[in-house]
Amino acid sequence: MAHTIVIFGASGDLTSRKLIPALYRLFQKQRLPVDTQIVGVSRSEYSHDQWRDELAETTAQFVGDHFEKSAWQAFREQVYYHAGDIQQAADFRSLGEFLESIEPEGAVDRVYYLSTKPQLYEKAIEQLGEAGLSDDSRGERRVIVEKPFGYDLASAEALNAATHRVFREDQVYRIDHYLGKETVQNLFVLRFANSIFEPLWNRNYIDHVQITVAEEMPVGRRAGYYDTSGVLRDMFQNHLLQLMMITAMEPPARFDANLVRDEKVKVLHSVRPMIGGDFASDSVRGQYEGYLQEEGVPAGSQTATFAALKLHVDNWRWQGVPFYLRSGKAMSCRTTQIVIQFREAPHLLLGTKTRVPTANQLVIQVQPAEGIQLHFQSKVPDTELKTKLSSLDFRFQSEGGGGAMPDSYQRLLLDAMNGDAGLFARADEVELAWGIIDPLLAAWNSPAAPPLETYPQGDWGPQWCTQWMHQQGRQWFDVCPVLKG
Repeated sequence: MAHTIVIFGASGDLTSRKLIPALYRLFQKQRLPVDTQIVGVSRSEYSHDQWRDELAETTAQFVGDHFEKSAWQAFREQVYYHAGDIQQAADFRSLGEFLESIEPEGAVDRVYYLSTKPQLYEKAIEQLGEAGLSDDSRGERRVIVEKPFGYDLASAEALNAATHRVFREDQVYRIDHYLGKETVQNLFVLRFANSIFEPLWNRNYIDHVQITVAEEMPVGRRAGYYDTSGVLRDMFQNHLLQLMMITAMEPPARFDANLVRDEKVKVLHSVRPMIGGDFASDSVRGQYEGYLQEEGVPAGSQTATFAALKLHVDNWRWQGVPFYLRSGKAMSCRTTQIVIQFREAPHLLLGTKTRVPTANQLVIQVQPAEGIQLHFQSKVPDTELKTKLSSLDFRFQSEGGGGAMPDSYQRLLLDAMNGDAGLFARADEVELAWGIIDPLLAAWNSPAAPPLETYPQGDWGPQWCTQWMHQQGRQWFDVCPVLKG
């Protein structure tokens, strides 16, 4: 079956930095389906060869040592450019004619990738429908939508409704690149293919779960956009809740895309709504020092660049086990990690007056050095039963032969072309996630909002966040990185 990938917003940064390099690497690995055409669409005027030449430079930059001139020369023959404006219906009719001119006869599967400003998603989808480009009578038609999918619950519902007027839900792929990372995918294997972890994966053995997505850089040139978004919209509604769903979900009956997503949605249904004083007692918000001086940030902005939430999943598996979600800009380092904090041993048989053994931890590092680390107690050699914290490490890079880990877009693009939606968000999932975040946003914009704490750049967030955890008898796992590549 022939395939065509149409990238709207082809002159943008995402296309040159992620999408074309990912497709090139798939081609290089001989994983890109045979007879695949890649068509870039944007308002800029390019010839096919001009766009190919520009992409050769950026692809060589972003794939580094993997770039091979001979492979690129073969790949570039499958790459085309078509000038078009999303606002112009005639340009979509012209696009349809162009696609038919380069596609082989017979059925051809198409994937439309919306790599544009979010404000253009709805118009692009409407135009695809009006031009007949969503008609799947001559091959599958799928649309990939980048995050953010909506600005709040109301806009997400409106965008879903507009999308479903043109595409069926099974044709819609809402992308979150975190789900394409090897470590996130390995969570399924870790939990459901090993008998040693799943029996312990519940309230009887786990004290709490921490999910941290820390970013080392400040907002920089994105300040104008970021100030209208903030950390809850930018990171929690998508990335952190996705990681929480995979960590907390029940085993599906089989590894089928809809059954997996059913179990993820059940987690969101089980999240206890915050009411009244919960917004102040179960959340911390902060802003890094110097944010107000960033270009594009209005004076006195109350936008949070850091947040920590305490969420409860009220079901049989997780009742009484808090999930702590934390993310921020300008923090100590770039790291994404999930920490499963097990309970203390019921009787500290080997404790001493000077040292109490630490509970076991399972640390799943999503990035930058993907791997898993298990912390456990062992005896210090040549002592009288003194204990120390030891660890077992699993590192994806070394297990994979020491080569660079594949970019997440490689897996996600290939899945979309093959019609596997398991790593993409469903409509109800997106709306339920916004249903958790919206009340927080409203509370944080009200007079009853918790104070906006400041924190120095290069730290782990506000000092109050550390004290907040200590008051609950717990502490953050502030280590970066846990695993070194």
